[in-house]
Amino acid sequence: MRIADVFGTNVFSTAVMKQRLPEREFHEVIDVMQNGGQLGAATADIVAAAMKDWAIEKGATHYTHWFQPLTGITAEKHDSFLSLSGDGKAIMKLTGKQLTMGESDASSFPSGGLRSTHYARGYTAWDITSPAFVKEQSAGIILCIPTIFVSYTGEALDNKTPLLRSMQAVSKQALRIMRLFGNTDAKKVVPSVGAEQEYFLVDRKKYLERRDLIYTGHTLFGAPSPKAQELEDQYYGVIRERVGEFMKDLNVELWKMGITATTQHNEVAPAQHEMAPIYCDANLAVDQNQLTMETMKRVATRHDLVCLLHEKPYNGVNGSGKHNNWSLNSDTGEKLLDPGDSPNKNLQFLLVLACILKAVDTHADLVRQSAANVGNDYRLGGDEAPPAIISIFLGDQLDDVVRQIVDHGTAAGCLKGNTLKTGVSTMPELKKDATDRNRTSPFAFTGNKFEFRMVGSSDSLASANTVLNTIVAEAFCEAADQLEKAENFESAVKNLIAKLMTEHERIIFNGNGYSEQWVEEAKRRGLPILTNMVDTVPALTTPKAIRLFEKFGVYTKAELESRAEIMYETYVKIISIEAQTMIHMASKRYIPAIIRYTTNLASSIASVSSVCPEADTTVQKELLVRTSKLLTKAQNALSCIEADMKEIHTYDDAEKMASELLHRVVPKMKELREAIDGLELIVDKELWPVPTYGDLMFEV
Repeated sequence: MRIADVFGTNVFSTAVMKQRLPEREFHEVIDVMQNGGQLGAATADIVAAAMKDWAIEKGATHYTHWFQPLTGITAEKHDSFLSLSGDGKAIMKLTGKQLTMGESDASSFPSGGLRSTHYARGYTAWDITSPAFVKEQSAGIILCIPTIFVSYTGEALDNKTPLLRSMQAVSKQALRIMRLFGNTDAKKVVPSVGAEQEYFLVDRKKYLERRDLIYTGHTLFGAPSPKAQELEDQYYGVIRERVGEFMKDLNVELWKMGITATTQHNEVAPAQHEMAPIYCDANLAVDQNQLTMETMKRVATRHDLVCLLHEKPYNGVNGSGKHNNWSLNSDTGEKLLDPGDSPNKNLQFLLVLACILKAVDTHADLVRQSAANVGNDYRLGGDEAPPAIISIFLGDQLDDVVRQIVDHGTAAGCLKGNTLKTGVSTMPELKKDATDRNRTSPFAFTGNKFEFRMVGSSDSLASANTVLNTIVAEAFCEAADQLEKAENFESAVKNLIAKLMTEHERIIFNGNGYSEQWVEEAKRRGLPILTNMVDTVPALTTPKAIRLFEKFGVYTKAELESRAEIMYETYVKIISIEAQTMIHMASKRYIPAIIRYTTNLASSIASVSSVCPEADTTVQKELLVRTSKLLTKAQNALSCIEADMKEIHTYDDAEKMASELLHRVVPKMKELREAIDGLELIVDKELWPVPTYGDLMFEV
């Protein structure tokens, strides 16, 4: 099989449209894709007919408006192409109206109060910039039309609408910056994203024996395996045969849908892996990442595996992230984040960099919030996940340039990369970068892009990129407002760069993000430290955030308030599910198994003493005492969780419920886990009711 023979075969791409559409209609579609506007009704009918014919040739029987509600996953309602002619014969039909607009029940999706249950109507509208595709699944072959999802009164009920708005905002303001430097050819600037996707695989049979994996996607109990990632032999190691077969099938499925899966390898933890695509426009990257996650889960089942996308499936080993590589590129090919060979002389790059420093420093709370979810609360702060403190890593070269500008107003020179000698005569000299990387930084400059490493593996990329686009648009706007009035542009831009870098250098940190010293230093600098999802939510509705998003038309105040409410509700639901699962597993699986063990142990002690009174049963008795103490600790924690859950669920305020769960129930869940995990290391393996970490991570 050649990649070129399968790549994009299930995508209604520009090339396919060129083949199937009349020339005039094709150019009208391209014009709308590139410049905005509306398709004429006649053209929409022609495009719909061509798309339907193409899909039917692929075997499709249904189409769907494929959208991304505020659940964090995708949604689809399948409608067949079937229609009836006047004489009752079956015909296959897709009209322009059906293509461009659909209706869905908006009341059944999260709205955070934007929609009352008795006001149900919501609309989907075709995102013409993201190509339609066919999905091969058990329900048949389905034509998927990427869309936005809005309420009857126009509020965004999805993740994509704000993303598209933010892309427009940053494009408009970035063009103002480029015009200041003499670029009159570019018509738009597009945020580009490449998402590295980490995931775990587990044997399906063992997965089905773990209620915590089934209900929550991660293990709520589990003692450490005797061996985990200590030897660092998993990372980039030889891929196991079964995993390799999964990866091979996954690649083919992704390639068929036009997703440029290029990288695959073992990650650090046992049974953890990663795939990465080539960069593309931000909205397409978001769509493709959602498709990637869906496809991973679907393909895994073919191999009797389950794909775990939770941020922390296993305690004590690396969690999974989705490194969001973000950059800005013009339609003429100019990379705004390319420093060039002499970044100290590249004024446009330095201004862009200074604006990003300002944006991230000013809105560090929003940047942190954009990557907040319950799973990330378990992941952030260790095992190669960044800490919950937003900072920017620039590396030695740019840090040196910034330092010179802050100290002297200009940078006379910059560090250069040199060659690296291996000491082996037959090896070529290696070109060495001017700076190393920092794996503990949440927002790191890596050549011509920023890598936002904080996004969780199960999360949608939309929120993070919506925030990045909007905060940078604001910084560009304020810079352009000032520079467009300057009499001496070169002097003004140099002064502005120095001013911004001086005012916002506190956000730069190139050291160890895991150190206790950094926490204290961050406090001294006044950087926000938001260690959990609940504490990040208020950032959405501060006056600063509302001004930002309303100024650039990305979110209304009502939309922001709705998302805050949804986040509180989501936290409540997920922690409640986890707590109830722990109650179920502890009371029905673990505690009965432990009681059987202690009963057998007590009987054994009594039997030995009766048969041989002089026998020393000290070890057995000490073991019984240790087990009983841990069992009591587990039962006490379990009782507290049950009582607290009953009380908290009488509240009618989602924010209060979330806070109470965080501060009362989550610590007790930790206590319950510690007790049960301690008992796992004592109780006979034959009596232990579920597969252990060793079973789950090493038997794939």
